[in-house]
Amino acid sequence: MGSIARGVSFAGVLCALTVAAQAADGVLMVQKTTVSSGEPRTNQIHIESKRMRAESTGPRGEKQIVLFDGVKQVMTLIDNEKKTYSEMTKADIEAIGGQMTSMMAQMEQQLKSLPPEQRAQIEQMMKGRGMPPGAASASKVQYKKVGTDTVGKWTCDKYEGYTDGQKTSDVCTVEAKTLGLSPSDFEISREVAAFFAKLMPASTAQAFNFGIGEQGLSGVPVKSVTTVAGRQITTEMTEVSRQTFADAIFEVPAGYAKQPFLGRGRK
Repeated sequence: MGSIARGVSFAGVLCALTVAAQAADGVLMVQKTTVSSGEPRTNQIHIESKRMRAESTGPRGEKQIVLFDGVKQVMTLIDNEKKTYSEMTKADIEAIGGQMTSMMAQMEQQLKSLPPEQRAQIEQMMKGRGMPPGAASASKVQYKKVGTDTVGKWTCDKYEGYTDGQKTSDVCTVEAKTLGLSPSDFEISREVAAFFAKLMPASTAQAFNFGIGEQGLSGVPVKSVTTVAGRQITTEMTEVSRQTFADAIFEVPAGYAKQPFLGRGRK
């Protein structure tokens, strides 16, 4: 459950950028993410035009920190407990994505050679573990507007999300202008989507491309409820504000040791 919570909380934290206008040039968004009936994590994302910091804090104070530099196209993962960090470049992501695509294609080819009953059993097992067959060409989520709701102080448009005809999510959105958003506030999220394009299936990459009317979903999500591998993940926005951030929050703390990314031996 931990890996799912980490992945989705990060994805969820990027699913709702924030307020534009006059004052400060940074945006702070705070979210609460809960996996099934577990304890919630608090997610904070600090956003500027070319950089961001995503920080997820667990119920016991444990933290996960991710930095993204849009100029250098580098994502940095920070481990506060170990005082270490590692970096991912776009080349790293593309290499991993290519390996995953090749692996899934081989797996799908092997499944085709199995008797129908055995194939169905394996596909069901993969689905239960969050590894649906065909992940290499995963279907996009299609959204259908079903009414309105209220989340916190916002009245939002409610959508149901369907993947291959099966309902997989509920999302409530508000229009960008309601939050004071401008198109430039979404640029960094689109850069993150492009960064992960070779690694993430289309249905997951959509989490980074919100607010632009794709696949029937319009506006900025203030709440989402998604089922992944049999677990329900709920993410709700609790705060949006415009602030000025110190450069230090987008940097690795002094004295932290660099570790290779996935054993690639980078220094």
